[in-house]
Amino acid sequence: MKKTPAAGRLTGTRIRERRLGREVRQSDLARAVGISPAYLNLIEHNKRRIGGKLLVDLARALGAEPGELSEGAEVALLGHLAAAAGRQPEAGAELDRVGEFAGRLPGWAAVLAAQHARIRELDRLVEALSDRLTHDPHLAATLHEVLSTVTAIRSAVSILTEGDEVDPEWQARFLRNVAEDSARLTDSAKGLVEFLESNTEDATTHISPQEEVTGFLEEHGFFFAELEPDGGNHSKDLTATIPRFRSEAARSMAEDWLRRYRSVAAQLPLDSFREVWRQSGNDPVQTAGHFGVDMASTLRRVACMGSDTPVGLVICDGSGTLTTRKDVPGFAVPRFGATCPRWPLFHALARPTQPIRAIVEMPGDPKRLFSCLAISQPDYSAGIDAVPVYEAHMLILPVEDDADTVTDPITIGSGCRICPRRGCPARREMSVLALEP
Repeated sequence: MKKTPAAGRLTGTRIRERRLGREVRQSDLARAVGISPAYLNLIEHNKRRIGGKLLVDLARALGAEPGELSEGAEVALLGHLAAAAGRQPEAGAELDRVGEFAGRLPGWAAVLAAQHARIRELDRLVEALSDRLTHDPHLAATLHEVLSTVTAIRSAVSILTEGDEVDPEWQARFLRNVAEDSARLTDSAKGLVEFLESNTEDATTHISPQEEVTGFLEEHGFFFAELEPDGGNHSKDLTATIPRFRSEAARSMAEDWLRRYRSVAAQLPLDSFREVWRQSGNDPVQTAGHFGVDMASTLRRVACMGSDTPVGLVICDGSGTLTTRKDVPGFAVPRFGATCPRWPLFHALARPTQPIRAIVEMPGDPKRLFSCLAISQPDYSAGIDAVPVYEAHMLILPVEDDADTVTDPITIGSGCRICPRRGCPARREMSVLALEP
């Protein structure tokens, strides 16, 4: 069941009304979900799109179902029931009578919808935990420390419990080592529990400079009015725009991103770019030709022009490693590790300078369609004799108006470990989720 445009625009208003009804301060709610009050204010005034985990966290903090905030309680209930039936197609549920069922037995309908919502929440939890358990370096280091300490304790205890008598002086040393190792094990275990229970959206849990920079860009919606040509700030100093990062590496990466942002904004003035992009029918080749720029700059501009329309962007280097990710609801981009090799982003790497346009289908409940525009371009800035460095961009646009008329989309996923698709020729490892029939 699709959202109507009006429902999407009113999500922020529903969040604000729910918060005021529960007498929760904006700053307290923002702190509870790990975002800034300024960003929550933009959401509540419908100036930022919202979905995915953040919507779930806000709904939980406000004691509501995500659908109640995004679509309204009645529409959400019917949507949950239809989605629950979709998970068990062999049951033959009468979808044409779902409204009758909800009206005649509202209690049972609510129970079924709640169970379905719980299953979806558990699926998301499994995805997030799988992502962290597989690729989180801090978690790996902590587990290694726990196992090393346990091994040391077992070695000392085995010596103390052997049949031969141990010299009293050495016995005292071993006992002291066991006590110290036990204390260290306790501290490591407590730290591990706190880490697993922490909010992964909280800026304090960023584990890499790249993730820290991504959090900074997400907080601003990937749009910086002060760096626009008409923003009144023509200074070359980016210090005022960049916050204090935990590492110098993160600061350097943020400077590079904003420097490139300002360059693209200067080449593609916002108002005229939006008009040309609209008139071209969202054609990046025509738009790039109109302004005389490369297609990658065009894709970056579309994703970073402050539009209320949800637009995603992923960028990777020649090795296929993601260097930038801008999420869009329904298109899951892993925080760590390898992604789905069927993405048009990686097809573009094999066909440098050739624009690619493809309609893709993401698994989910319900399945979502997206139009992906991709290009891979070489960088010869190091000189003619140097090895060129390739970079691929992919713009992600939701397909909604004509979704029912799309045939044979490319089926993709986010990553093998959390992808439910059965029989995929690109699968590298088994999924932790139940495979689709």
